[in-house]
Amino acid sequence: MLKGFRNFLMRGDIITIAVGLVIALAFSTLIKAFTDYVINPVVARLQGGDSVGLGWQLGEEGNDATYLDLGQFISALIYFIVFMAVIYFCIVVPYKHYQSRHGVTVFAEPGPVKTCPACLSEDLPEAAVRCRHCTVELPPAVDAGATRV
Repeated sequence: MLKGFRNFLMRGDIITIAVGLVIALAFSTLIKAFTDYVINPVVARLQGGDSVGLGWQLGEEGNDATYLDLGQFISALIYFIVFMAVIYFCIVVPYKHYQSRHGVTVFAEPGPVKTCPACLSEDLPEAAVRCRHCTVELPPAVDAGATRV
Protein backbone atom coordinates (compact mmCIF):
# COMPACT_ATOMS: atom_id res chain seq x y z
CA MET A 1 0.00 0.00 0.00
CA LEU A 2 2.78 2.46 0.84
CA LYS A 3 4.66 1.48 -2.31
CA GLY A 4 1.63 2.44 -4.43
CA PHE A 5 1.35 5.77 -2.61
CA ARG A 6 5.06 6.45 -3.17
CA ASN A 7 4.70 5.65 -6.88
CA PHE A 8 1.73 8.00 -7.08
CA LEU A 9 3.72 10.83 -5.47
CA MET A 10 6.75 10.28 -7.67
CA ARG A 11 4.86 10.57 -10.95
CA GLY A 12 6.11 13.43 -13.08
CA ASP A 13 2.71 15.13 -13.21
CA ILE A 14 2.41 15.42 -9.43
CA ILE A 15 5.90 16.85 -9.09
CA THR A 16 5.24 19.35 -11.89
CA ILE A 17 2.00 20.48 -10.27
CA ALA A 18 3.64 20.81 -6.85
CA VAL A 19 6.48 22.91 -8.22
CA GLY A 20 4.00 25.04 -10.16
CA LEU A 21 1.94 25.67 -7.03
CA VAL A 22 4.99 26.71 -5.02
CA ILE A 23 6.07 29.10 -7.76
CA ALA A 24 2.52 30.44 -8.03
CA LEU A 25 2.41 31.14 -4.28
CA ALA A 26 5.71 32.99 -4.47
CA PHE A 27 4.49 35.09 -7.39
CA SER A 28 1.22 35.68 -5.55
CA THR A 29 3.04 37.21 -2.59
CA LEU A 30 5.11 39.42 -4.88
CA ILE A 31 2.12 40.62 -6.88
CA LYS A 32 0.05 41.18 -3.72
CA ALA A 33 2.79 43.46 -2.39
CA PHE A 34 2.88 45.31 -5.72
CA THR A 35 -0.86 45.97 -5.67
CA ASP A 36 -0.93 46.87 -1.96
CA TYR A 37 2.03 49.25 -1.97
CA VAL A 38 2.07 50.61 -5.53
CA ILE A 39 -1.39 50.34 -7.12
CA ASN A 40 -3.53 51.04 -4.02
CA PRO A 41 -1.86 54.38 -3.18
CA VAL A 42 -2.24 55.53 -6.80
CA VAL A 43 -5.91 54.56 -6.89
CA ALA A 44 -6.54 56.20 -3.49
CA ARG A 45 -4.84 59.39 -4.67
CA LEU A 46 -7.15 59.57 -7.69
CA GLN A 47 -10.07 60.27 -5.35
CA GLY A 48 -8.22 63.22 -3.84
CA GLY A 49 -8.78 64.96 -0.55
CA ASP A 50 -8.41 63.06 2.69
CA SER A 51 -10.49 60.09 1.53
CA VAL A 52 -9.48 56.60 2.63
CA GLY A 53 -9.81 55.28 -0.90
CA LEU A 54 -11.72 55.37 -4.13
CA GLY A 55 -15.33 54.79 -3.13
CA TRP A 56 -18.33 56.05 -1.21
CA GLN A 57 -19.53 55.90 2.37
CA LEU A 58 -22.97 54.27 2.36
CA GLY A 59 -23.68 54.42 6.09
CA GLU A 60 -22.40 56.44 8.98
CA GLU A 61 -19.09 58.24 8.46
CA GLY A 62 -16.03 56.26 9.57
CA ASN A 63 -17.70 52.85 9.50
CA ASP A 64 -15.50 50.59 7.35
CA ALA A 65 -18.28 47.98 7.07
CA THR A 66 -20.46 50.40 5.06
CA TYR A 67 -17.70 51.86 2.90
CA LEU A 68 -18.05 50.86 -0.76
CA ASP A 69 -14.36 50.63 -1.68
CA LEU A 70 -14.01 50.51 -5.46
CA GLY A 71 -10.27 51.08 -5.13
CA GLN A 72 -9.82 47.72 -3.45
CA PHE A 73 -11.92 46.06 -6.15
CA ILE A 74 -9.83 47.70 -8.90
CA SER A 75 -6.69 46.62 -7.05
CA ALA A 76 -7.96 43.03 -6.79
CA LEU A 77 -8.80 43.05 -10.50
CA ILE A 78 -5.31 44.29 -11.40
CA TYR A 79 -3.84 41.69 -9.05
CA PHE A 80 -5.80 38.91 -10.75
CA ILE A 81 -4.81 40.00 -14.27
CA VAL A 82 -1.13 40.39 -13.39
CA PHE A 83 -1.11 37.10 -11.49
CA MET A 84 -2.70 35.16 -14.34
CA ALA A 85 -0.32 36.75 -16.85
CA VAL A 86 2.66 35.75 -14.71
CA ILE A 87 1.34 32.19 -14.36
CA TYR A 88 0.73 31.94 -18.10
CA PHE A 89 4.05 33.35 -19.27
CA CYS A 90 6.26 31.87 -16.53
CA ILE A 91 4.66 28.45 -16.04
CA VAL A 92 2.25 27.49 -18.83
CA VAL A 93 4.30 28.62 -21.86
CA PRO A 94 7.56 26.95 -20.69
CA TYR A 95 5.61 23.82 -19.72
CA LYS A 96 3.99 23.64 -23.17
CA HIS A 97 7.40 24.08 -24.79
CA TYR A 98 8.97 21.40 -22.57
CA GLN A 99 6.16 18.92 -23.25
CA SER A 100 6.20 19.60 -27.01
CA ARG A 101 9.90 18.70 -27.10
CA HIS A 102 8.91 15.34 -25.61
CA GLY A 103 6.11 14.82 -28.14
CA VAL A 104 3.21 15.56 -25.78
CA THR A 105 0.56 18.14 -26.66
CA VAL A 106 -0.86 20.02 -23.66
CA PHE A 107 -3.35 22.90 -23.55
CA ALA A 108 -4.17 22.33 -27.21
CA GLU A 109 -6.96 24.13 -29.03
CA PRO A 110 -10.10 22.01 -29.21
CA GLY A 111 -10.74 20.28 -32.51
CA PRO A 112 -13.59 21.08 -34.88
CA VAL A 113 -17.08 20.34 -33.61
CA LYS A 114 -20.51 19.88 -35.09
CA THR A 115 -24.09 20.28 -33.88
CA CYS A 116 -26.58 17.46 -33.38
CA PRO A 117 -29.68 18.09 -35.51
CA ALA A 118 -31.97 16.41 -32.93
CA CYS A 119 -30.92 17.82 -29.54
CA LEU A 120 -28.82 20.77 -30.83
CA SER A 121 -25.76 19.83 -28.73
CA GLU A 122 -22.81 21.83 -30.01
CA ASP A 123 -19.94 19.90 -28.42
CA LEU A 124 -19.71 16.87 -30.70
CA PRO A 125 -16.42 16.04 -32.40
CA GLU A 126 -16.47 16.44 -36.18
CA ALA A 127 -15.81 12.70 -36.69
CA ALA A 128 -18.66 11.53 -34.40
CA VAL A 129 -21.24 9.24 -35.99
CA ARG A 130 -23.67 9.29 -33.00
CA CYS A 131 -24.66 12.06 -30.62
CA ARG A 132 -23.32 11.41 -27.12
CA HIS A 133 -26.39 13.05 -25.57
CA CYS A 134 -29.37 11.65 -27.48
CA THR A 135 -27.66 8.82 -29.49
CA VAL A 136 -29.14 9.94 -32.81
CA GLU A 137 -27.09 8.98 -35.85
CA LEU A 138 -25.29 12.01 -37.23
CA PRO A 139 -24.66 12.79 -40.88
CA PRO A 140 -21.10 12.10 -42.03
CA ALA A 141 -18.58 14.90 -41.65
CA VAL A 142 -18.14 17.06 -44.72
CA ASP A 143 -14.50 17.28 -45.80
CA ALA A 144 -13.67 20.96 -46.32
CA GLY A 145 -10.94 20.10 -48.84
CA ALA A 146 -13.07 17.82 -51.01
CA THR A 147 -14.56 19.09 -54.24
CA ARG A 148 -18.17 18.37 -55.12
CA VAL A 149 -19.15 17.00 -58.50
